[in-house]
Amino acid sequence: MESLHSLHNYALAVSKNHFPISLVYKSSTTLKNIERLTYPFNRIFMAIQELKPTFDLTEIAKKTMREKNLLTEFLLDVQKATEKTFDHGAISPATKRMTDFLWCSIDNDDSKYLDQLTYAEKLDDETYKIYIAIAEVDHLVPQNSVIDRHAQYNTVSIYTPTKVFPMLPEKLSAGLTSLNEGVDRLAIVVEVEVNDNGALGNFNIYSALVHNHAKLAYNSVSTWLEGNGPIPEKVANVTGMEAQLYLQDTITQLLKEFRHQKGALALETIKPRTIVEKEDAIDIKISKKNRARDLIENFMIVANTITALYLKSKQLPSFRKIVRVPKKWDRIVEIARDLGETLPDQPDSKALDLFLIKQKLLDPVHFPDLSLTIIKLLGNGEYIVEYYDDLPIGHFGLAHADYTHSTAPNRRYLDLITQRIIKAALENKEMPYTLNELEKLAKHCTIQEVEADKVERKMRKSAAMMLLFSKFGEVFDAIITGAGTKGTWVHIFNPSVDGKLVGGFENKDVGDLILVKLIHLDIENGHIDFTKV
Repeated sequence: MESLHSLHNYALAVSKNHFPISLVYKSSTTLKNIERLTYPFNRIFMAIQELKPTFDLTEIAKKTMREKNLLTEFLLDVQKATEKTFDHGAISPATKRMTDFLWCSIDNDDSKYLDQLTYAEKLDDETYKIYIAIAEVDHLVPQNSVIDRHAQYNTVSIYTPTKVFPMLPEKLSAGLTSLNEGVDRLAIVVEVEVNDNGALGNFNIYSALVHNHAKLAYNSVSTWLEGNGPIPEKVANVTGMEAQLYLQDTITQLLKEFRHQKGALALETIKPRTIVEKEDAIDIKISKKNRARDLIENFMIVANTITALYLKSKQLPSFRKIVRVPKKWDRIVEIARDLGETLPDQPDSKALDLFLIKQKLLDPVHFPDLSLTIIKLLGNGEYIVEYYDDLPIGHFGLAHADYTHSTAPNRRYLDLITQRIIKAALENKEMPYTLNELEKLAKHCTIQEVEADKVERKMRKSAAMMLLFSKFGEVFDAIITGAGTKGTWVHIFNPSVDGKLVGGFENKDVGDLILVKLIHLDIENGHIDFTKV
């Protein structure tokens, strides 16, 4: 044990009831467990005060992005080009006027980058029609412009607890090309009929002028739709919006059921979100699937499916992000067997979906943990270019052979490329990209999206560490989420945080439940270490 006069490099991490207490080594961004002490039998406590390292999450995010070869700022030429960008309101005669439709957006409470609006109609007792409006970004971000070249570099917006690093400048992504409430905006509209069994029918895609009549939030809309809360004020204030959302919800249930019958996976994960105030984490909130999220998710899947079909009908290529086959199907089969179920030896999405649905009914509390395990075992997707005469590869978990990405052109570069290809088809113009260019862009976007995801995951961990200072040496329930040559990884549930298992991982595999002890935090590098109890 260090002498009292040298204890300035140490700090006490104290639990809420002050029992027990850990003595830890303290640097500017790192705490490491040194010795477990028991109060009041050690007089050393009289000489030590509880300390907490200070750090700047935004600066750590920027440093991490630079390490991943991602841009953290808009260069001067991009800023100048943005200042000169204005929406002059020029509208083609071919553009439909649809501002009177009861369009609305549903997103997170604090969202300011609005890419989609939705609307629905009931045609007769057996047929519905849904409309998805996608922000028209290309008219203000021309191909090969200064702003476009910047967007092509990172390829996505990057979300960290203290700052969003948008793909496009805020003047555009949160302003001129965002489908904000109360303003008319240009959009690409996907229109499609839905039968009463959830199957998709006739469709069309066109340019339109739209108007967001209500900017709504997932949680308040979902609570109301589920009958657990009052009607949101913005819904009540717009005549007809209540009936409109009930109709969209009804259609969503039909779409979900049809997709599951075709083998779409009923996965449900918990998404932790660290709440930060003035660079200090104060809470971790959990985002779960709900009725409103389901609504938007299913409408966007329809939009992406119809976009792929439309491009194929025009003999044009499209991007697909696919999981060809699960990375570790054998382990999925083993997990099912441990739960008393049998899955086929060969990958079968429909059989897996039936298994997941049953497990959700049997154990809804732990179903998100099972979903997280299955997602890890399925593996990451990759972007490819699919030609109109190719046999569709499809996505293992979506049950749609025809599927592309088109619904977030403010936030994802491939969606902006897709929009340009759609516009070329609508305007009978030449393809804006060669096939070789598209293939290179698909590979580039796959790489950059992986790096961006690493930044987001690391920053979620770094922020969450602020809630773990007082928990050194404590024991947590955990599930193994990764096991390979680079190490074994676990997820603890309260608080919801991921970390590395540095001891006791022998004979353990993805999906195993274990008890772990927190032994090390490195905020700047995003490292959390546990050992098996």
